Amino acid sequence: MVPKDKNVKRSVRKLFSIKDNARASVQETEQRKSLVPKITYPEQLPITAHRSKIVRAIKENQVVIISGETGCGKSTQIPKMCLEAGRGIKGVVGCTQPRRIAATTIARRIARELGEEIGRSVGYKIRFRDKTSRECYIKIMTDGILLAETQADRGLYSYDTLIIDEAHERTLNIDFLLGILRKLLPNRKELKLIISSATLDTEKFREAFPWAPVLKVGGKMYPVEVEYLPTDPRLEEEGESTYVDIAVKSVDILKEQRGAGDILVFMPTEQDILETCERLQGRNFPDTAVLPFFARLPASEQERIYSKTGPKIVVATNVAETSLTIPGIKYVVDTGLARILEYLPRTRTTSLPVKPISQSSAEQRKGRCGRTQ
Repeated sequence: MVPKDKNVKRSVRKLFSIKDNARASVQETEQRKSLVPKITYPEQLPITAHRSKIVRAIKENQVVIISGETGCGKSTQIPKMCLEAGRGIKGVVGCTQPRRIAATTIARRIARELGEEIGRSVGYKIRFRDKTSRECYIKIMTDGILLAETQADRGLYSYDTLIIDEAHERTLNIDFLLGILRKLLPNRKELKLIISSATLDTEKFREAFPWAPVLKVGGKMYPVEVEYLPTDPRLEEEGESTYVDIAVKSVDILKEQRGAGDILVFMPTEQDILETCERLQGRNFPDTAVLPFFARLPASEQERIYSKTGPKIVVATNVAETSLTIPGIKYVVDTGLARILEYLPRTRTTSLPVKPISQSSAEQRKGRCGRTQ
């Protein structure tokens, strides 16, 4: 039997421990508040005009749905608006992206706008690469990373705010995360959720979170003319004409007949991109850079698409379809194809065949050139 005085000493020690932990937590919170970087917003982005409305909505609501056109600045500016709303102090502001290249590029862009190196206030985490630290306020990651974290931390206690970006894509990961968060939010009143969509159709999200306000962010879009290049059925049947041939021919026509303006070409695979770039480089277009853009490309090469040194032709997979807005694009050449993840129930496996894209994806691609007159 333990004497009473020993029980009293243990209780006193426990109380002192709790008090010390609480004091340390308060000190850490105050320190994080004092070290929040200075936040600025690019005036040319349409979402900047809606800043005060978005910040107020984040402060006043647990869930906010933000709908905005492609290229309005949602992916890079909403995490900073969360910081302005006082989030990221008692936990991290987490933002998910459907693709690794989008996660790394967006993290670098936000860090650059805050005047910092990656890994300080802003970090990213993708498979096999973790560029975060204890000092981070904003963490950009793939939706698969956050989904994996729910296995070890079901309450997601390391976050005080979560942004599900590109929610309109409705991938399995996105739907799983929204289902998990819908059940989690009533038990974590302090956790905030922002659902960001590039389409105006937000009814599905309203059905899941009927109490959430919907904010619509418009953008200045110039009229986009859509032209369909006529195909030659005879050449296609004989295997003499491929989508690479047609895309290269389209670029030739644009360069000869339309004059100045950067061009974005969508290709389904990395091999198609390399072949297209090789053939376009052989055209010797004057003072024009031909730039590939795909997930496995080194970061230094990816950054080249944002340069404004002269005319450029960017050949990309569907990673350039959403999240990333390449400045100066006047023309888009769309093959209408992409590698699309498929689940095969008979074999219980997945595959990545090249398939025609949806009408929604085609609209997203078309919107890439509506920013330049």
